[in-house]
Amino acid sequence: MSILTLSFTTVLVLIALSISKTQKIHLEKDIIIGVIRATLQLSLIGIVLTYIFKVDNWIITTVILLLMIFNASQIAAKRGGQIKDTKKTAYVSIFLGASITIAILVITGAISYSPSEVIPVSGMIVGNSMVALGLTFKQLNNNFKNKYQEVEIKLALGATEKTASIDLIRDAIRTGMQPSVDSMQTLGIVQLPGMMTGLILAGQSPVLAIRYQIMVTFMLISTVSIATFSGALITYKRYFNARKQLNRSMI
Repeated sequence: MSILTLSFTTVLVLIALSISKTQKIHLEKDIIIGVIRATLQLSLIGIVLTYIFKVDNWIITTVILLLMIFNASQIAAKRGGQIKDTKKTAYVSIFLGASITIAILVITGAISYSPSEVIPVSGMIVGNSMVALGLTFKQLNNNFKNKYQEVEIKLALGATEKTASIDLIRDAIRTGMQPSVDSMQTLGIVQLPGMMTGLILAGQSPVLAIRYQIMVTFMLISTVSIATFSGALITYKRYFNARKQLNRSMI
């Protein structure tokens, strides 16, 4: 695709702007800023990745991965509300999900630990973990706010903090994982995912593209489940004080 051809696609942005303007949605400024930022950010990352791919150094690759996880954890933590240490929890959870999944992919030979393979895969893994973990934090927060009396009754009857909170924890994990599960069920029927579409547009065989997409599907559900499970199990403890009582300041 040439630069000229790409510039013609700005017509699509004009459609969004016209709808926002005519329907008085007032998103014109946000759309313009978003388009400019996306263009600049993607152009910059394209230059950076070109250099990183040429260097092909595992240390640089690992540093990039850790930076991805750090940035994603900052965003996911915003959904935590008043929960303590959400940034740390988010980092640990996303790190666990990403590192375990990438390790399995490398060990099995699905990918090699080279920047041209690890960085794109990590972007998908970390991005999906970020969204799922944010949903988990938000749902867990809502569950404790709405069902704190239920938890207190169970505690009064002798239940441990985990036993009293287990239904809330499971619901939060389910909420975080549900979009990924729904996405799996519609693959090939409702949607043709990004990696598969990209490979086909690049001239690769549809069969090869499908194999890679199946791998991506498996790795995403893996990392999302690990991240949401870890995040929920670490976070629920923040709702209790040292005396094993609900911390009302968190509710």
